[in-house]
Amino acid sequence: MKVAGKVAIVTGGGGGIGGALAEALTAAGARVVVADLDASTAQAVADKINAERPETAVAAGADVSDTDQIRGLIALAEGEFGPVEMYFANAGITGAPGLEADEAAWDLSLDVNLRAHIRAAQLLVPGWLERGEGYFVSTASAAGLLTQIGSATYAVTKHAAVGFAEWLNVTYGDRGIRVSCLCPMGVNTKLLYSGEESGEGLGVAATRAVTSAGDVLEPAQVAADVLAAVDEERFLILPHANVLDMYRQKGSDYDRWLRGMRRYQASLLGQG
Repeated sequence: MKVAGKVAIVTGGGGGIGGALAEALTAAGARVVVADLDASTAQAVADKINAERPETAVAAGADVSDTDQIRGLIALAEGEFGPVEMYFANAGITGAPGLEADEAAWDLSLDVNLRAHIRAAQLLVPGWLERGEGYFVSTASAAGLLTQIGSATYAVTKHAAVGFAEWLNVTYGDRGIRVSCLCPMGVNTKLLYSGEESGEGLGVAATRAVTSAGDVLEPAQVAADVLAAVDEERFLILPHANVLDMYRQKGSDYDRWLRGMRRYQASLLGQG
């Protein structure tokens, strides 16, 4: 799909990958609603964009796990720019390490990392089917193809996000709806370093696992990779090419891969 002239919503757009995506989209000729739980960061991104490309971005504070608030973003986009043609489900959260996460923590991770994607698709896909075109981009993680040392909530919900994106692609891919799934490893965002900031063993190990497994990329590079994949209508977006090798190794000998991950975890925790 060509981005120029399209109307897009980017969630988690107040910084990191989301902010870079909003900037890249408008630079390529799209108009964007920048949404973030923190309205001030969304506004800062929109202001920066509009300073360079006037009237191409609007900001909104929104909890994108809430159906009514997603509906509000769609209405805002339609009122400012026209029908939404692209949705970047980029908002995400990490989680507590270990099995300590309670029901509320699991619900929050499921709501933000998975159900937010489902709820957006439920609102957008019917209209896209009528118009014969639409593009849904899911930000998952390499953890959704491999796993995440430390946080069970993150590992499980990112696997689920990949699964939902796959299902959307299979179900609607021949009806004009395109779907891509972004699965990066380390990207230079606040989210990456949240584990170290926790000071907990598994949390620190989680951050070190990501930063030691490959290069830590800048959000702008990831955004460029996403737009290239959208142009090609390619499903799997892997800014870290070695993730594909790891994924193949996992699939070729699951038990060997699990043993290797246990050894790797032990080394990060100073147990090996």
